[in-house]
Amino acid sequence: MRQTAESNLRIGGLTPLTTIDYPGQLAAVLFCQGCSWRCHYCHNAHLQPMTSENIMQWDQVRAFLDRRRGLLDAVVFSGGEPTLQAGLADAMAQVRAMGFKVGLHTAGAYPKRLGRVLHVTDWVGLDIKGLPSDYPRITGVPGSGEAAWESLDRILAANVALEVRTTMVPELEASLPSLKTRLERVGVRHHRLQTVRA
Repeated sequence: MRQTAESNLRIGGLTPLTTIDYPGQLAAVLFCQGCSWRCHYCHNAHLQPMTSENIMQWDQVRAFLDRRRGLLDAVVFSGGEPTLQAGLADAMAQVRAMGFKVGLHTAGAYPKRLGRVLHVTDWVGLDIKGLPSDYPRITGVPGSGEAAWESLDRILAANVALEVRTTMVPELEASLPSLKTRLERVGVRHHRLQTVRA
């Protein structure tokens, strides 16, 4: 049975207008519910559980976007971790068919799933948390660093517009020079540091 956005996308929130979540574009942000990582500084910790009482139906989201045609440039799928969800590719394709650019915020937790949506993605904001060896103490998940850096490789190979973001937490400051060097070596041109929010 074909996976559809209607039956397989959990939207835990919506920002109707932003100028900072897709560079140079007026965008709406759809916050996908659920993440398998447990970063202690997560800004959207309420989106970590797989379920919530505040899930929006996809027909509500589509109706909102229909009213914003000609007013918004783009729609960003954020989270949580959007690539965790089976309905993501279908939802992105629908949004693109409505005439919007499609942005994606991801931590790169699922590189194969990410690879399956890059063809309908115009821009990616990828959260690289540190060097691969730093990840288990950040996410609580063994192998998460390798997954994130494989996702980076896939985005670069697909030649999709990319911004890498790193949230600076005190315990990772010493490794920042090595992180910057490695990102430059693999071909990252846009790397932005973010301040941790308590």
